Amino acid sequence: MSHRLPIMRLAALGLGCAMLAACASGGKELPAASYGDGSVAPSEEYTIGPLDEITIHVWRNPELSADKVRVRPDGRLTIPLVQDIPAVGKTATELQNYIAGELAKYIEQPIVSVIVNTPEGNFTQQVRVIGATPQPASLPFRANMTALDAMIAVGGLGEFAAGNRAKLIRLNRETGTQVEYRVRLSDLIRRGDASANVMLMPGDTIIIPESRF
Repeated sequence: MSHRLPIMRLAALGLGCAMLAACASGGKELPAASYGDGSVAPSEEYTIGPLDEITIHVWRNPELSADKVRVRPDGRLTIPLVQDIPAVGKTATELQNYIAGELAKYIEQPIVSVIVNTPEGNFTQQVRVIGATPQPASLPFRANMTALDAMIAVGGLGEFAAGNRAKLIRLNRETGTQVEYRVRLSDLIRRGDASANVMLMPGDTIIIPESRF
């Protein structure tokens, strides 16, 4: 029994150290991103925002089509025959259905397609990077966007950034609560550790603190 007691104490000490290490790590971590698809197209659920550039094609009616029209800051756009179309907050499919419904007042069974050429991203579709980075910014979300994509866009980490203490804040849309994840940006940017790269979602906010001296 006298020999087992020190062993049990060492095991308990090891467990305690592991728990402390987990606490120090900053909490939840996201799975590593996959590099299988480099697409930067808008996601299927992308909702159109102000200043997005879109193309509207009306089949067999080129005079009613609109190439590279930009959504106005008020969230509307205009095409031949239809003015002040509410575009913001709609997906491409929803917008094309709306336009088809309006054009049906003038032509028979219009077939409309909508393509988002340059998504600028409304607030809920943006990814924000703030803190110790050269160029804090709100970035339009793209399908398959990763933390590495966001960090390249803002110029990487600042000189005094504590990248491995960075946090990613994500809204859980089912519960309406925010969830905080740890992201290892120093490992990703300065060490090239691909396992530290994570997939982003619309509305994510990355917060990068500075080192403590």
